Amino acid sequence: MAEQTRRAPTTTRSAGPARAGRERLAVLLRRLPFTTVVVALMLAAGIGTGSLWHPVTDRPWYPLAGYGIPALADGYLWTPVTAAFFALTPLYYLPMAGGFAVLVGFAECRLGTRRAALVTIGGQLVGLVGATLLLLALRGTGWAWAVLLAGQLDVGFSAGALAAVAATSAVLRSPWRLRLRLALGIYLLVSILYVGSLADLEHLIAGVAGLLAGGTLTRNLGPPPGGRASRREWRLLAVAGVAVIAVGTVVVWLVPSEGPLGATAGADGSLLDVLITLILAALLVNGLRRGRRAAWWWGVVIAGLNVLLGVAVGVLAAVAVALDLPYQIEGAALFVVDRLFWAALLVVLVAGRHAFQTPGRRRRRRGVPGATDRDTATALLIEHGGGTLSWMATWPDNAWFRTADGDSIVAYQAHAGVAIGLGDPIGPSGSQPGAVAEFARMTERSGLVPCLFSVTTPVATAASGLGWQHVQVAEDTLIDLPDLEFVGKPWQNVRSALNRAAKEGVEFRLAALADEPWSLVERVRGLAEEWVGDKGLPEMGFTLGGVDEALDPRVRVALAQDAAGTLHGVTSWLPIYGPGGHPRGWTLDLMLRRHDGFRAVVEFLIARSCQAFRADGAAVVSLSGAPLARSGDAGEAAGVQRVLDGLGTALEPLYGFGSLHAFKAKFRPRYEPLHLTYRDEGDLARIGIALTRAYLPDTPVRELLRLTRA
Repeated sequence: MAEQTRRAPTTTRSAGPARAGRERLAVLLRRLPFTTVVVALMLAAGIGTGSLWHPVTDRPWYPLAGYGIPALADGYLWTPVTAAFFALTPLYYLPMAGGFAVLVGFAECRLGTRRAALVTIGGQLVGLVGATLLLLALRGTGWAWAVLLAGQLDVGFSAGALAAVAATSAVLRSPWRLRLRLALGIYLLVSILYVGSLADLEHLIAGVAGLLAGGTLTRNLGPPPGGRASRREWRLLAVAGVAVIAVGTVVVWLVPSEGPLGATAGADGSLLDVLITLILAALLVNGLRRGRRAAWWWGVVIAGLNVLLGVAVGVLAAVAVALDLPYQIEGAALFVVDRLFWAALLVVLVAGRHAFQTPGRRRRRRGVPGATDRDTATALLIEHGGGTLSWMATWPDNAWFRTADGDSIVAYQAHAGVAIGLGDPIGPSGSQPGAVAEFARMTERSGLVPCLFSVTTPVATAASGLGWQHVQVAEDTLIDLPDLEFVGKPWQNVRSALNRAAKEGVEFRLAALADEPWSLVERVRGLAEEWVGDKGLPEMGFTLGGVDEALDPRVRVALAQDAAGTLHGVTSWLPIYGPGGHPRGWTLDLMLRRHDGFRAVVEFLIARSCQAFRADGAAVVSLSGAPLARSGDAGEAAGVQRVLDGLGTALEPLYGFGSLHAFKAKFRPRYEPLHLTYRDEGDLARIGIALTRAYLPDTPVRELLRLTRA
């Protein structure tokens, strides 16, 4: 009995993982039934026949299961079905089953089970039948490559998987559609030209069929096709051209074969030659993807020289033929194909030359198109008005882009190759969509990644018209002043702060810090330094101002002092201008409290400030938005939003963004979301680095890592 008692927990523990595995399998079957069943059959076939441990080509029944012209000639018409569930060697099972799971699983998620199954099975059959018909037509020509492949067998479901992902590319939005198609095209071209196996031929036919049929098979599932190619797309095409040449060089050196271009062994020289080619290609790719003019010139020169070399060799060969002179070109087929790739790259560079106008660093330091100064930005804000964060656009750490008509500006900071637009564009009503579009064009011409941070929903919607995405990064907390009364139970904490201040003799005063005596300004600085010093944290910037920003004459500060002159707390308020040059409200920025002073001083200062602003005719007060924080009823997070929520949770012990957001809820504000808008998910990693540098510009990476681990 004792022995049974000891073993019972072991049984329970072993049942846990088994049950979890069954639940995960049930989820996969429910969401991806076609992909799951096919992968399971592949593994079952591999285990049942032993081909998961031994090459299937060594099995005596391989001619009965493999697909190819010999099998069809022997009447084995079932081989297109049986061949799909095997891999040539045990090592190939990982890319075959794993690749099928990833590619077809992706297709099934985007297209649905029926369409994904149709495209995958149909693409597999098109690839197999197409390769068979082509080889039957070519083997009679005596082409050694075609004769070799016509006598081979193949197994695997990879042609169908490639057809599925090729067709699925039609439902992706730009630029992911072009990125996927270019990656697929590079793989198909390099593999068929420089390796040239039977599987590569099947892949090429199935992949091309998937691309051609994708639009029809996925009708109404994806975005409408775009118009003219954008600058980003021209840059992607140029990068893809260089990548084809570089990858082809590596494949020829690393995997010599007898492909359609003949023997490739030794065709690309030594390892040093390959490394030099890769280094030059990497430099070109880095410059072309940024749209650098210098990289474009180098690309044109190198491509042009290669094309001229091909023309010169062709002319010499023609002369030799005309004069009946003997000549020989070693690796002629490889040479011709390489020149054709260089010619295609040259055409792309010349046709898309407008996409490569980004100047070098020295020229960029002299200024960017549309650049203006702080005084102009401030004047336009006062003239046209702005949002709750617009005054931050006048802070001196920003740069300013002015639209062509001169009526609108976008304040931004450039970090890590990213131009972070701060808040909504400032300008006349209705001008924001145009300002966003011009800002995007300017940044792309300058080789920067554009994004807009902490913009309101109308601006995020306008950016969506450019094909941009957006995600909520904060919530603006707004208090409407006309009907504000601190009565009722929900306002009990605020009333307690007001009553406590009266009992302790703490008085409220609203002033311009720039007009205050030097001694008071230094005491305010002392409170700020005390807060930073106690926390042991670097001071933040970007949308979080400090004492220097509070010293602007148009900014107001609320001061809490007692009869002895002790400064208990300070808040600063940024003007929210309406059209015509008059503040229609105020935004909370700096909040400071003496560590041994009146504890509820910030609540007291906010409440009294609201009363004072209402008396002056202001309509609204913004308590600003805490970065990476949002209210609990903001809806379920998904995708990028979950990542941002996780980052906010990680930083909570350091900066307390969530606690700050909860503190502001005492004033019963209404919430308006603030968004980060960006071109696509591929930019998010760089944007994250740029935002870190914007908020913590003077903090080294080592210090950031130390704080994160603390």
